[in-house]
Amino acid sequence: MQKTAGIHHITAMVNDAQRNIDFYAGVLGLRLVKKTINFDRPEVYHLYFANESGDPGTVITFFPWANQQKGRIGTGQVGVTSYVIPTGSLSFWKERLRRFGVRFIQNVRYGENYLQFQDPDGLELELVERDEGPVNSWSFGGVTPDVAIKGFGGATLISAQPHKTAEVLEGILGLKNIGQEENFLRFKSAAEIGNTIDIKLTPSVRGLMGAGTVHHIAWRAKDEEEHKRWRELLVEKGYYPTEILDRNYFKALYFHEGGGILFEIATDPPGFTVDEPMDALGEKLMLPSWLESRREEFEEMLPKVEARVLKGDK
Repeated sequence: MQKTAGIHHITAMVNDAQRNIDFYAGVLGLRLVKKTINFDRPEVYHLYFANESGDPGTVITFFPWANQQKGRIGTGQVGVTSYVIPTGSLSFWKERLRRFGVRFIQNVRYGENYLQFQDPDGLELELVERDEGPVNSWSFGGVTPDVAIKGFGGATLISAQPHKTAEVLEGILGLKNIGQEENFLRFKSAAEIGNTIDIKLTPSVRGLMGAGTVHHIAWRAKDEEEHKRWRELLVEKGYYPTEILDRNYFKALYFHEGGGILFEIATDPPGFTVDEPMDALGEKLMLPSWLESRREEFEEMLPKVEARVLKGDK
């Protein structure tokens, strides 16, 4: 059976681009690895944050759109995005979140300690200590590699029909069901990072798309051949995947699973160094070749933003 390695990326909606960069780069210490535009709405940025090299399983992306309404987290959405931090770094992150005025609570699930908090737009986030996963060698502000976020721990899905979502995770994507604890059903993939998916089993309100909500979660395909086989399998199983789309940094296809959540399958290659060198990732506005002729228009229209060290780290 063909199996995904785990999460490729997660994409969410927010209001303000600079505030988004200040939180994910400035506070959480992730690297802004790509500053481009939404290919479907080119008047909006598409910002990518990840580990130093932008590896699959570490990448969160945002559409910052100032005029969009506040969303509501609920069924048909990813409810919580979890990040893995090195074992022994929880106290560092508690102090760091306090220093930047981020309120958090500590919780235990499946025997692991989670710090739970929200980003400035209300997106639900968690940090969990784990040994697995390579160290993130990126340093920014007050975050050094010994405590840096390694990538995704996983995500919590809020499904309108949990058994149908479970069928897709297990029967199509090839994740392993490792059991239920209280109100969560857990699945794991074989990857070291981005490998743990919980389905929340308690009832929830219907999710409404908008700022502070996740737009979609993407799963990994190792190459274009495997990607095509995923599409063939989805059609065979009665889903309606989109055509394969070129997102410049990966190929993508989308489908709604039975619980209402938008799933994407994305290829690992070519990655974020396809159009700029590793040591300069995220510094310039990058455009796909078919929009390069409109660069001046976009640079004038989009607000000036940058990854900057925050006052609390100076």
